[in-house]
Formats: sequence, structure tokens, C-alpha cells
Amino acid sequence: MKENMRFVYFLLLSFFFISCSSGRKVTTSEVSFADNIVVAHRGGWKKNKLPENSIASLKEAIRLKCTGSEFDVRMTIDDSLIINHDPHYNKLLIEESTYAELEKFTLSNGEKLPTLREYILAGIKNNTTTRLVCEIKPSAVKERGKIIAEKVYRLINGLHAQHMVGYISFDYDILKKLVEINPSLSTQYLEGNKSPEQVKADGITGVDYHFNFFKTHPEWIKSAKKNNITLNVWTVNSVEDMDWLIANEFDFITTNEPELLFERIKKNPTAAGWKLKWSEEFNYKGLPDSSIWNYAEGGNGYGNNELQYYTKADTNNAIVKNGKLFITALKQTRENNKYTSARLFTKDKAEFMYGRIEVSAKLPAGKGTWPAIWMLGKNRSEINWPDCGEIDIMEHVGYDRDSIHGTIHSKAYNHIKGTQKGKAIFIKNPYTESNIYAIEWTPEKIDFLVNNVVYNSFKNEHLSTAEWPFDQPFYLILNLAIGGNWGGKMGVDDAIFPATMEVDYVRIFEKK
Repeated sequence: MKENMRFVYFLLLSFFFISCSSGRKVTTSEVSFADNIVVAHRGGWKKNKLPENSIASLKEAIRLKCTGSEFDVRMTIDDSLIINHDPHYNKLLIEESTYAELEKFTLSNGEKLPTLREYILAGIKNNTTTRLVCEIKPSAVKERGKIIAEKVYRLINGLHAQHMVGYISFDYDILKKLVEINPSLSTQYLEGNKSPEQVKADGITGVDYHFNFFKTHPEWIKSAKKNNITLNVWTVNSVEDMDWLIANEFDFITTNEPELLFERIKKNPTAAGWKLKWSEEFNYKGLPDSSIWNYAEGGNGYGNNELQYYTKADTNNAIVKNGKLFITALKQTRENNKYTSARLFTKDKAEFMYGRIEVSAKLPAGKGTWPAIWMLGKNRSEINWPDCGEIDIMEHVGYDRDSIHGTIHSKAYNHIKGTQKGKAIFIKNPYTESNIYAIEWTPEKIDFLVNNVVYNSFKNEHLSTAEWPFDQPFYLILNLAIGGNWGGKMGVDDAIFPATMEVDYVRIFEKK
């Protein structure tokens, strides 16, 4: 009799894991979530114009092999758990409607409004890569949220799907209830009003905040990593934000654009083995951060017969706003100079030796402009130029449209002798779009790049410091000069002012 019972039990257990007509349920041992950071927000709906939170969009996220697919759960008045983001569905308030009333209205692709049971069953069939990220929506009645949390947990547990599901919510009490039921669950808080330390103290395993919270609280990134709190972020759809989050090695990024995020992951320096060491993201307002930036001041021509007067701490010439640094040249008389502008540098505050130095910037157009992103050796105040070394990451002169230059100067190689080592490259849309200007600097060579394309390379000849003074820390300089021996070679067009260089960020990477 006992042997017969064991046989029946074995048959039942086997039946649970054997394929059925619509697909195959996956066992715990078979699941290996995709090794990427992409969480499809409400599924992979946007590119193919599928309904958000539909089973079709879930299947698309699984097809893309996203590491996660997020969906939203609400409860009807008759305690049915359904998948929908907004509190209303087809103008009916979900919490005050029955499921029978709601399911009369299909999704735009003809699907019925999915229940949580249907959604989970669809998500665990033929899926070994994509975690189901369950957002439990807060209820208008506070205590009802905890009831919903428990019902969601019991349903998923009853489907033997806990190994496939993570939980997120804006309602902190919902997450605490889940932790109370099962402390081993993957849980992430969405609201953004608690530090990683607070979240950890309450047994919640991660934070999933809007990306702006991390830009205003960058210390939370380090804190989360230190405390082994998973880092997720929502909802990230722009290239600029994706690149910043990838560089900062977030565990997950939630997006409506999973295909784009996959592309950005491949193009990010981290994919080539670089690790972010330092950055200036300009996530504040007003004057440039004085803990990072110094000002050059005066109008002495700067060795090149330049025409501008560089001002100090003047927001007319250097200001941070909207997440960018704006360096603006004005037709404005100061002392004997016809123009004002700004030159910022990091000497004694942020200096670097080796690594990838990259700056995203949009350049000013017009004859007479001479924007530059460059570096000088730390010992510049002790020895003369060019002995200290100079690395011109990007120089542009306005009369030579659509070209930028990358150059090194040293005692042996410099423009005074006409021996500088530099090259120019055509660049599309430098005035209307931001481009990434970078060097990759090692003890053996310096590569110059635009948008990750190497166009110039200078190798260490292992002769002397006259050729290679690039074995010491260098500091960064951002400036917009007007006129001068090179920039003013074809004169200055006074109709171009104000002329502005916009800098999105400065990032310094080191090899992992």
C-alpha cells in the first residue's frame, strides 16, 4: 500500500513538471536568470506596440532574455488579483469593481485582462532566464495592502513559483509584511525616501528608486553596495541615463526600452573591462563645484594671443543647470579684452594618471571659437610647458567646421617646433548633439577616441621624459577660448555670441 502511494505521489509530482499544451513549467534547478541588468517595465511592449502588462509583452521580455519583467498587481472588490498598472481599468475603479465587470473589456491585442494566476502560469512556462518582478500596488485602504500582499504570496507559493518571482512596492508596509511571511524573498522598495541602511535594517533586500534620487544622493550607491543591498532604478529610457547607470554598475535597470538598453550595455566602457573611478555629473545648480574646479582669471592671451578675459565665479560665463555645465563666451569688454569666457581646471583637487578619461560635450559653432578639453602635468607649476606634458583630448576651431583634433605635446614634440603628435577627425553634428571625447591612457600609449572610435594613438618610445612625460598625474581643463593664433586664424565673427560649450559629464575609468 505504501509503495502504491509513493508511486501515485511520484506521478503527481512528475505531472507538475511535464509539458502541457501551452508550454512547460520550469523547475527551480533549471532556472538561471539571464546575466544582464535589463528589467522590462510592464514587459517588452513598446517596440512591437503590445499592450503593457499583457501576457504577450511578458513573453516578449522572455524572448529578449531580459533578466526581469516587471508587472503590476491590484485586487478587485471581490478579491480577484489582476494585472493592471492604473487604479482604473476602462474607466472602472478596480478596487470597487468585480473581475466579471472588468474582464468584459479586452486589451488592445484581444487578450482578456489577465489574472495573477494566469500571468504567473504563463511566465513560468518555457522560461529559464527571466524573473517575474511583481509590483504590488498600494491600496486606498492602508491595511488592505497587507492583505493583498499575503494573498499574492499565497497564490504564487501555491503555484510553486516563488523561485521565479521578486517583489517591489511603493508601500513599505507591504514589503515588511512579505518579509514577515518569508524573510528570504527578493524585495525592493520603490518610494525613494529611505536610505539603504534603513531598508536593510527592515529586512528588505533592495532599493528600486527613480534614477534622479541616485543623482541627488550618489552616496546611496556606495551605501547600497557596502550593505549588499541590490540596486535597481526606474524608469530609464534615455541613452544618457542608461550610460550613467551602467557605468555605476547598478544591479538592474528598469526600462521601457529593453532593446536600447542591451545596445548601451555593449557600448559602455564597462563592457571593455573599465570600472568607473571618479565622475563629475553636474547634478546641482549654480556655480561649478568649488571642491572640484578652480578658475583661471585674466586676459593675458594665455601664450596664444587669445582675445578673451577669463572670469572667476561668474555665472554669466560658467554655470551648472539642468544637469550640465555651460561655459559661455560673451562679447563683453573686460579690461583690454573684447570678450569674456571661462576656463575651469582641477589642479590639486582631482588629478589622474592612466585610465580612460571621457567627456560628453556639445560644442559652440562659429568662426573664432576655440573650445578645448585637455590636461596638463601636475608639475606644471614647477617646470615649464611643454616639459610638463599636455594631452589635448579634444580641440576644435570654429573656422574648421566638423573637425576635432587630439594631440600630445612634450619637450620633444610640440607645436612650437611643429613636431606635436596629433590628428584630426571629421565629426558629425558637433554643434547640435553631444559627442563623447576620450583618451585611453596606459604606461605604453595614449589612444584618442570620439564616440568610442580610435582616431589617433601615441606610443611610449621608452626614450626619456622629453618624449614621454606622461608617467605622472595630470589635471583636467575645460575652456572656451576666443581668437588666438589658431582659433582666430580666420578672424572672429561677432555675430556668433553668446557662444556656449555644454558639458554633460566627466568620467574617469580604471581597468578592473
